[in-house]
Amino acid sequence: MRKILAVETRLLLREPAGLIFAILLPIGLLLILGSLPTFRTPDPKLGGMRIIDNHFPAMMTALAVVTLAFVFVPGALALYREKGILRRMSTTPVHPGKLLAAQLVLNGATAVVAVLLMIVAGRLVHDVPIPKNVAGFALSFVLGVASLFAIGLIIAAVVGAKAAPAVGNVLMFPLLFVSGMWMPREVMPEALQRIGDFLPVAPFGQALRDTWAGGSPQVLNLVVMAVTLLVAGVVAVRIFRWE
Repeated sequence: MRKILAVETRLLLREPAGLIFAILLPIGLLLILGSLPTFRTPDPKLGGMRIIDNHFPAMMTALAVVTLAFVFVPGALALYREKGILRRMSTTPVHPGKLLAAQLVLNGATAVVAVLLMIVAGRLVHDVPIPKNVAGFALSFVLGVASLFAIGLIIAAVVGAKAAPAVGNVLMFPLLFVSGMWMPREVMPEALQRIGDFLPVAPFGQALRDTWAGGSPQVLNLVVMAVTLLVAGVVAVRIFRWE
């Protein structure tokens, strides 16, 4: 497993442009849009906090994770399958599942780097508070990453390498919309809020927001992410093809 992880890391570092984009785009949006007066004015609908204080950094974190889960994980695994890499590995003592695990570890580590840079950049540039409920934030982050990556495995299982990023993007943007990416969920129609409550991205973003502000993640949000992880994980394992 260590050798596979080392090889995958070297391959990633040879062509890091895509993953760097997934990290730097949300951070860039945080720094640029966070300078706008609208984002820096206390909002009564947000309990007197600024949008930049917890809503926007939480949603930019979600954007980085969703991009990795829906675009990069499916794209890499589908490409390996189409090139026959997984099939050839299945004839060796090294199980292809280790390659899949290495991809998840690498992309998970990238997600961790993204959120740490998000916290540091927001603090230094816009005086954004760091997450106040660190344990709750970590729990929400890990559970959200795992559940969204499980969906990414389903995408990788059912589509080819060329279509995987497109399918991921088509799925990603509606989920981001109902999660409050472009406007706080508090100002969205109630119907959209209720729809978002039971989709995987909105509970993730809301849990990050709640814990960033010092609260606890809502039980419903944790349950939705856990159920998503369980169901998507089982489906991905059952339908994933090595060749």
